[in-house]
Amino acid sequence: MQPFQLPEFYTPHPARLNPNLERARVHTRAWAHEMDMIDVPQHGTVIWTDDDLESHDYALLCAYTHPDCDGETLDLVTDWYVWVFYFDDHFVELYKRNPDIKGAQAYLDRLPLFMPVNGVITETPTNPVEKGLADLWRRTVGKHSLDWRERFADNTKHLLDESMWELHNISAKRLSNPIEYVEMRRKVGGAPWSANLVEHAVGLEVPASIALSRPIGVLRDTFSDAVHLRNDLFSYEREVLDEGELSNGVLVFEKFLDIPTQEAAEAVNDLLTSRLHQFEHTALTEVPILLDEHAIDPIGRAAVLGYVKGLQDWQAGGHEWHLRSSRYMNKGLAAEATTPFGMSAANILGSYAKTMPQRLKQFSSTPKVVEPYVLPSFDVPFTLTLSPHLDQAREEVITWGREMGIHGEGIWDEAKHRGFDLALCSSGLDPDATPEELFLSAAWLTWGTYADDVYPWVFGRLRDLAGLKIQTARLKQCMPLDMVLTVAPVNAMERALADLWQKTAGPMSGEFRATFRQTVDDMVDAWVWEVVNIQQNRVPDPVDYLEMRRSTFGSELTTSLSRFSHSTTVPPEIWGTRVIQTMERSAMDYCCLLNDVFSYLKEIQYEGEVHNMVKVIETFLGVSQSRAFELTYALMDARLGQFVASVDTHLPKMFEDLSLDSATRASLTRYADELKDWIVAIINWHEGTSRYGEDEIRTPVNSAVFSQGPSGIGTSAARLLVR
Repeated sequence: MQPFQLPEFYTPHPARLNPNLERARVHTRAWAHEMDMIDVPQHGTVIWTDDDLESHDYALLCAYTHPDCDGETLDLVTDWYVWVFYFDDHFVELYKRNPDIKGAQAYLDRLPLFMPVNGVITETPTNPVEKGLADLWRRTVGKHSLDWRERFADNTKHLLDESMWELHNISAKRLSNPIEYVEMRRKVGGAPWSANLVEHAVGLEVPASIALSRPIGVLRDTFSDAVHLRNDLFSYEREVLDEGELSNGVLVFEKFLDIPTQEAAEAVNDLLTSRLHQFEHTALTEVPILLDEHAIDPIGRAAVLGYVKGLQDWQAGGHEWHLRSSRYMNKGLAAEATTPFGMSAANILGSYAKTMPQRLKQFSSTPKVVEPYVLPSFDVPFTLTLSPHLDQAREEVITWGREMGIHGEGIWDEAKHRGFDLALCSSGLDPDATPEELFLSAAWLTWGTYADDVYPWVFGRLRDLAGLKIQTARLKQCMPLDMVLTVAPVNAMERALADLWQKTAGPMSGEFRATFRQTVDDMVDAWVWEVVNIQQNRVPDPVDYLEMRRSTFGSELTTSLSRFSHSTTVPPEIWGTRVIQTMERSAMDYCCLLNDVFSYLKEIQYEGEVHNMVKVIETFLGVSQSRAFELTYALMDARLGQFVASVDTHLPKMFEDLSLDSATRASLTRYADELKDWIVAIINWHEGTSRYGEDEIRTPVNSAVFSQGPSGIGTSAARLLVR
């Protein structure tokens, strides 16, 4: 008996079958035997038999997910999928069933030898996984640019390496929290890797100039999330009940939300649908603007459109294959797959209709009178220390704000600026700072908080898209990489940013300056994302919200400055390790969610805001305000626990695993301590600032005097704004 009834899936595109299916079946049978994947024992265990390969029918998967490519390409793509599924089962049997962390790491450490971005493979394969990877790499990468090879190698490495995350969880009997799960599943689940193969099958690459942009990243990530969540639903019985797997979204939701398995499955399916809606929204609204802004030529545009269509084909075909494959739980749905096209084509309109309420709910936010609530105490195992230069910084940053014009545009006045007390936050963030460093930190917080207020008030509620686009471009011009300012600042945001850029970026190396500039660009672009959502009255889905929240809150800007102070002792590649990224992101998420619970009354009742995790959970799960707060607190606790575990357990282990020298260890330990300061300082500031008190939030904002100079930027902002 199945552990739950599979839900009704959103299937917006028909599944189509590649006519070269039988050719691919014949080819891949022979290839799997040639690679020793069939009936060849591995450490005494046979991973696959002929019957396993036949019943899984990976050629059918690829014929459905790549319906338009030619026979040779389909053969190659099918071989890649045979290899990746064999790797997954090989890893399960040899290293997961009886957890062998040391052996697994040694096994994974060899695999990059068989996928060099440049040059030839020189190592001799010692098992079917290595042998298959070497063969596939030689047959694939010669047709692609260096940019594509680097992206494909990186995603393949993530796919392989993050298997250790699953193994560590199994070994420790640890179930991840929803935030961690979605984030890590993208890497270990392989869908970003699949997206690279979509480019190969289409025969055109996404232009390198936009391959790492937000819209293309959202397409890739929403595609990945939907693929993985669908797989979790179909594979729950095999993974959780048979293999003892903990990396399954249904299980994560079941335990975290404390709900029955069937309800958890429905919640996972709702998130799957939401991610597909996000994919469509991005493809229709953000991608065309991206192509125009970067002046992408016709070939590049064709590549992007082919990529979008290829990802849609993959979703439809992947669903159809899950209905048919013996690998998965599909009773009750397998009967639908009785024709080459299954039921997908007939059900498209019905699928749209059934998910329309969920789509409309996302665009139907209304302000409400917030129910009374009391915030708990936010106790963390870190000690707050404040800088002795706090009082000096308070006065200096007020003077600076006056000089920059921040007090004269109708958004803030001096009393508001003083009440917000951003120097208090800086004083805890960096208690050892010199007076000059503390002032600079407080000034950055002032600029970011002020600009974060201006964007929604001026461009969001007045629907000034033209002004939004011009203002964003001008802010970026205030941060020249060559330090030569070519734009004359005409408002407080521009004057303040230009001043801060000269003071902060001047001492940096060219490379780090570019990295720092990117974090500020990302923050400004995230404010644009918020403004567009405000104009569309769109509540983002939980995944999209949290990932963008790190930028809108300025988290990445803050951590990049901390990294800069350690850049001479920490090798660049260390910052990209799972341990460091988990440590950073868990700290960021805790503080972002902390801000959401403090600002809920201000944002929801008085501003009609849609960017708040409590609001997002209320909307997505359809739960009460009190339940949404409970779940937000639970997410905060989970992320704080992850941060503590990263610092206390995983960081020291990484020191040993990578044999880091004493200087690097000391620097990373100090960085971890700075993140502790960051967390406790932000808690202290939220408890001390006037920004979220009722006296403050009831005070009207009057931006009648807001003016952005003779250029005409944002002239609609001269209208009165009162709340």
